[in-house]
Amino acid sequence: MKPLQESTTELRDFIAALKVKTFSAEETARFPKLTIITPSYNQADFLERTILSVLNQNYPNLEYIIIDGGSTDKSVEVIKKYESYLTYWVSEKDRGQVHAINKALERATGEWISFQNSDDVYFAGTFERFGKAALEQSTDILYGDLFMITTDDEVTEILKTTSYSLTCQILEGMQIHNQSLFFKKSLVEKFGKFDESYRFAFDYEFITRYTMHDSTRIRKVEGLGGALRVHADAKSSTIASVGSEEHLRIQKLYNSALTFPALNKIRYLWCKVRKIAYFTFRFDFKYIRFRLSR
Repeated sequence: MKPLQESTTELRDFIAALKVKTFSAEETARFPKLTIITPSYNQADFLERTILSVLNQNYPNLEYIIIDGGSTDKSVEVIKKYESYLTYWVSEKDRGQVHAINKALERATGEWISFQNSDDVYFAGTFERFGKAALEQSTDILYGDLFMITTDDEVTEILKTTSYSLTCQILEGMQIHNQSLFFKKSLVEKFGKFDESYRFAFDYEFITRYTMHDSTRIRKVEGLGGALRVHADAKSSTIASVGSEEHLRIQKLYNSALTFPALNKIRYLWCKVRKIAYFTFRFDFKYIRFRLSR
């Protein structure tokens, strides 16, 4: 693993200022169209860094949509600073984060979709790496690893993912994280938008719903995609109990997708062993020791 301090330096430099360039029509046509969605509400302290992490990717075929829920802080001021680079933005009262993303999905024209919350960021080179992966292999969902960061962009922890397992997604919890997730718009058209009845675990629900169909092809792309920012006002801090309740609700909802539920305790243990085996076969013993020490 790269030293965390080195990753911190790279991230801070990447989102320090706007560094965009223009592309020819030929360059744009080489990559699949990607729609990035940022739902936002009163996150002015972090929003600019989220925007810069998108624009500084310099992805040739980008559509960027920001849906603000009528912020009362300086969020609109931040958005207006970059509006010439945005495909669409609005600031108006909505029903919350999930409704905001669904509003953007209705406008999205990209073949691929990703959403990044207004306090999280992407890492340099993410869009190009995932765009190339989308061209190299026929797939519907691409995902990677992610970092945990502080309010001042210090990288504190890496969270590596394994190859995808629907069984482990249902029994163990999130196998894919939205900070490093890209999915085809066709999945939304086939299986529906995000469920607004969930305040916290909506991503866990839609990923499970989309991947329970045999036709959905999932692939992990090696390397980092984005970073989850840990801070006092994050949903993971303010409504963690709601998240736990919603996760249990979703697990019960999709548990019927598994044959012989009586074997679930054994399956759960298998998921734990599978994770260790995944990194063992890649000789990533340093990461195994790191996770076991947490």
